[in-house]
Amino acid sequence: MARHGITRLCLRRLVLAAGFGLALSSCSTIAENHGFVPSDEELALVEVGKDTRETVAATLGRPSASGLLNDVGWFYVQSRWERRGAFAPREVDREVVSITFTEDGVVENVERFGLEDGKVVAISRRVTEPNIKGLTFLRQLFGSIGRLRADSILD
Repeated sequence: MARHGITRLCLRRLVLAAGFGLALSSCSTIAENHGFVPSDEELALVEVGKDTRETVAATLGRPSASGLLNDVGWFYVQSRWERRGAFAPREVDREVVSITFTEDGVVENVERFGLEDGKVVAISRRVTEPNIKGLTFLRQLFGSIGRLRADSILD
């Protein structure tokens, strides 16, 4: 009879340990990356004043659904989201690469933007024109951090 009691006690402990382990693992942070931004090495292949929309498309590809193509230029966007347990995902970082073109379709500016203390900052810049085209767009894009959901980008 005592032996049967030990088996039940061991089984209870095993079930409690498994439940505790499962509860702890559900609280771990899961990171998700959405979108694409070219690396510095890839951007170095794009020459300001020489490359065109077609050569940039061949080198880097066109921005996907999470990026943007418009008359001003191409914007590659990447966001980092964190999901913790049952809580809603939260955007923790966003990076944008902006490639603007002249009216003739030649690369005019190549810039990388990120966030620092909640403000948009230029991380790297190769420009022929000091006035940044589409800056208002970039401020809007970064201003939505935390309020924008990953699934709304892809819709």
